[in-house]
Amino acid sequence: MQELQQLALNIEKLAQFRAILKDMKKGYEILTGGYNTVKDLTEGNFSLHETFLDALLQVSPTVRNYRKVGSIIEMQISIVERYNHARSRFSTSGLFTAGELSYLGQVYERLMGESLRNIEELTMVLTSGQARMSDDERLETIDRIFDDMEDKLLFLNDFNSKGAILGLQRAKEKHDADAIRLLNGIKQ
Repeated sequence: MQELQQLALNIEKLAQFRAILKDMKKGYEILTGGYNTVKDLTEGNFSLHETFLDALLQVSPTVRNYRKVGSIIEMQISIVERYNHARSRFSTSGLFTAGELSYLGQVYERLMGESLRNIEELTMVLTSGQARMSDDERLETIDRIFDDMEDKLLFLNDFNSKGAILGLQRAKEKHDADAIRLLNGIKQ
């Protein structure tokens, strides 16, 4: 009889253990489901952010076809042409000292270096996969490069004009001095 009571107790304990295990399994399934839901949400959110960030690497046609892009390139070509012409004119005129020509060369080299950096930055902004920027940020950068190139071109024009005026003044002084020597019969 005692064995029967023990067996009944064991069956009752087994039923309780089954209920406990069933509750534990249910809790585990709820926990796992919640974890997977949170995981899926965060991965989906990350995927959304990744999609957004990848889109920032792409250059839209609006940016690529922005009218100031062509103007920046034209200004760079103009800077190079005006630089080469003025440098050649000043160095072959015989009106400037070696020190002055060296100074002119330094100014031109610095100007060329800065304008080439602008072109490199423009290339980076216009190349997909190079910079994470919105269209507005890209357009603002292009506007800034445009303004800087415009300033460089204006500076170069002014610098070349002042150099040309100095050269003309020196040529006139040399001509006047030669004319006075000729009138006075003085040989050089």
